[in-house]
Amino acid sequence: MDYLAIRKRLDELIAVRGEDYASLSRLIGRNPTYVQQFVKRGVPRRLSEDDRRKLATHFGISERLLGGPEERGGHGHSVVHRSDAAARTTDYVLIPTLDIGASAGSGAVADGENPIATLAFQSNWVRGIASGRPEALSVIRVEGDSMLPTLADGDQILVDTDDRERLRDGIYVLRTDDALLVKRLSVNPATRRLSIRSDNDAYPSWDDCDPATVAVIGRVVWVGRRLT
Repeated sequence: MDYLAIRKRLDELIAVRGEDYASLSRLIGRNPTYVQQFVKRGVPRRLSEDDRRKLATHFGISERLLGGPEERGGHGHSVVHRSDAAARTTDYVLIPTLDIGASAGSGAVADGENPIATLAFQSNWVRGIASGRPEALSVIRVEGDSMLPTLADGDQILVDTDDRERLRDGIYVLRTDDALLVKRLSVNPATRRLSIRSDNDAYPSWDDCDPATVAVIGRVVWVGRRLT
């Protein structure tokens, strides 16, 4: 039995559901550090039957996924629960798609930030591409053509709002008044002043900007688009 995989699966369940170790420990009647010790240090090596049952019930998954025995049907076939399909989504992070646009033009008004959908990204991929917390990621749409050919109108961009302090060359979402812009930033290594540019030469750019005057929302780390 792969005990490391079980601990990793439980840790991902906790992260995706927004749970914490102490609360889950209390849920199963243990001391506040019990679940953390199990996940991080492998102590105890395996969950007790009672603890496993309580945690599986709480997360709505099969006990098999937390180290329980393989369940069998009447003809010797494995029983696959509908909740197992949901459990497999713990390998993924659900990122909200917000009902706002970042203009690659004159400026899109940010009049609402309501999730209209979610996109599933593989957890390991998210950890590799994002600077920190998956909770700091969101998907918004590009509006306009000032960032052509890099970004097109209607593209979906993944924005990391944790990655806005350590500015470096790249594409960022900026806020100006009540509008959002998506632009390419470059940093002068000597003065640390910013250049704000459009990839489409038909649109204006701004050089030698004071970073203190630029409201950076986050760095664009991925783009997806529909092929026509």
